[in-house]
Amino acid sequence: MQITQTRNTESAILARLIQSRTEIDSHVAQYLLSLDFEPEDVDRMNLLAARSRDGEISPEEEAELDSYIHVGNLLAIMQSKARVYLRTQKSSPSPR
Repeated sequence: MQITQTRNTESAILARLIQSRTEIDSHVAQYLLSLDFEPEDVDRMNLLAARSRDGEISPEEEAELDSYIHVGNLLAIMQSKARVYLRTQKSSPSPR
């Protein structure tokens, strides 16, 4: 039986930290929803993805693309949690 070890990257560590927290407030949720990649990063991701599709990506570029993918996935999870939180706050009766 072979055991596969997951790489302990910065984004993997941060993902575990964020997933362990269940409480946020509306300010944090709104902030998370405001986060997005800068245009220069989007251009770089597109270039790396094109190089990968064409089979012309170097190992260093592939690692960089993987980092963008991991951070993008983490951002999507955080924003999803923020949207759920805000939706549940809107449907909850306000305390008197």
